[in-house]
Amino acid sequence: AVRALGGGTPGGVPGWGGTPERGRIPGGGPGRPLRTAAPLSSDFFRELGQTVERMAQTLRDQLPATGSGGRGWIPPGTHPDPRPPDEADVVVVGGGVVGWSVAYWLKVLEGQRRRHGMRVLVVERDPMYSRASTVLSAGGIRQQFSLRENIQMSRFSASFLRDINEHLGVPNEPPIDIQFQPSGYLFLASPQGAATLEATVQLQRDEGAQVTLLSPTQLKAKFPWINTEDVAVASYGLEDEGWFDPWTLLNAFRRKATSLGVQSCSGEVRAFVTSANYMMPPASPSARIKYVHIYMPDSLEYQPVACAIVVNAAGAWAGKLLEADGLPRGLCRPPLPIQPRKRYVFSWHCPNGPGLSCPFLVDTSGAYFRRDGFAGNYLGGMSPPEVSPRGPLRSCTPLFFIRLPEFILSQEEEPDASDLSVDHDYFQEQVWPRLARRVPAFESLRVRGSWAGYYDYNTFDQNGVLGPHPRLENLFLAAGFSGHGLQHSPAAGRAVAELVMKGRYETLDLRRLGWDRLVAGEPLEERGVI
Repeated sequence: AVRALGGGTPGGVPGWGGTPERGRIPGGGPGRPLRTAAPLSSDFFRELGQTVERMAQTLRDQLPATGSGGRGWIPPGTHPDPRPPDEADVVVVGGGVVGWSVAYWLKVLEGQRRRHGMRVLVVERDPMYSRASTVLSAGGIRQQFSLRENIQMSRFSASFLRDINEHLGVPNEPPIDIQFQPSGYLFLASPQGAATLEATVQLQRDEGAQVTLLSPTQLKAKFPWINTEDVAVASYGLEDEGWFDPWTLLNAFRRKATSLGVQSCSGEVRAFVTSANYMMPPASPSARIKYVHIYMPDSLEYQPVACAIVVNAAGAWAGKLLEADGLPRGLCRPPLPIQPRKRYVFSWHCPNGPGLSCPFLVDTSGAYFRRDGFAGNYLGGMSPPEVSPRGPLRSCTPLFFIRLPEFILSQEEEPDASDLSVDHDYFQEQVWPRLARRVPAFESLRVRGSWAGYYDYNTFDQNGVLGPHPRLENLFLAAGFSGHGLQHSPAAGRAVAELVMKGRYETLDLRRLGWDRLVAGEPLEERGVI
């Protein structure tokens, strides 16, 4: 059985607080005129007003300061000054879960070695997270990947989330509950993909993951509601797999990092100033970023921030960030192959659907679903296929899943990523038939809602790009996870922080996920992209 994530003992630095102002006893103290007659009614109301004012001042003193210009409450993770600082040691571009994880690990690894502390600034252009990939995801975590590095990151993240309160707990704050549902992932493979799935499971076991293989007979016995037609074998995660609340994890990283001294601001990085701007020809083969220009929301005004390190954790817009003004075009080659890809998530109700044992199921056709609560509610979707640069039309879903010919889509069905509108016909025409074929009870489902979010899609090999840029000496990357950035965020943040602080990987060896493979044109194949 899976151990529930979210236990532990809070730890960290002292929370918000203040020292109440000690007031005088009403009507007491030296210098008060002696009264020999009954007090006037006006004296009573005057003293009452003074008492109320002292109480109000006490409350104001107990709220955190917003700076030198007065007092007031500020939301956790929000810098009291709306403008960015003039300088920072590290600027993290992107305030999603990966960016805040990097910021948190930087402060943890810093420890007490620096007297005045590292100045870390997180810049997020969407402070309400209305378009953020993190909070619009399905919230899954799994060990079932085909690339060794992805399995290792999943195992690190599962351990981190299991003891989340020891890592991200803040004193005087409620314990963190990420609402983990330990129901596992269930991958179904067709006869054509059975051998590949079996080899992948062996790799997962070699890395310590608890995954079992199920024959069609065993699959039907464990999950009677599944139609096992065309299923040759299934893999089922027994530990550290399921789903959790993405917003809770993001907010936990943000609150803890803020309590450790990380600053944040709302704005968009649109330009850079590099050392190449001061060089005379011939051009240098490398450069350093000197300033980032942060544009204020809904304004043409920008703030230049001097910095020593920049971390590109801009998610779906990480590739666009490296096309910003001020970056030498010749030094940004090859381009970072990360694009926003829109993905739909649909929710539905089916009173006779799978029960509490329902796992996160990924079908042979590429459709997926999971339980959503306890009242017959579910959510799911499906990624469209793409044309591979190395071959014919193939699925974006795991390569050991062979789509049936009648379900093959065309490349033109890749959704328009310019907005987050939902194509409801996509569910009716593409997703629902696959779900109903696999789970006959879903023939009578009723759609409840839908939303869309972005994958930070790495068109090169659908794996994250981690580590230093080959020509921009002080730029580090943490993006391109293609749908599994949420679950890998604790591990990815730790890895990048180690490179920044120590110049090498220590916890996990993730060198193969660096830029070298892009330069060499050698993709790392991950068969488990959903």
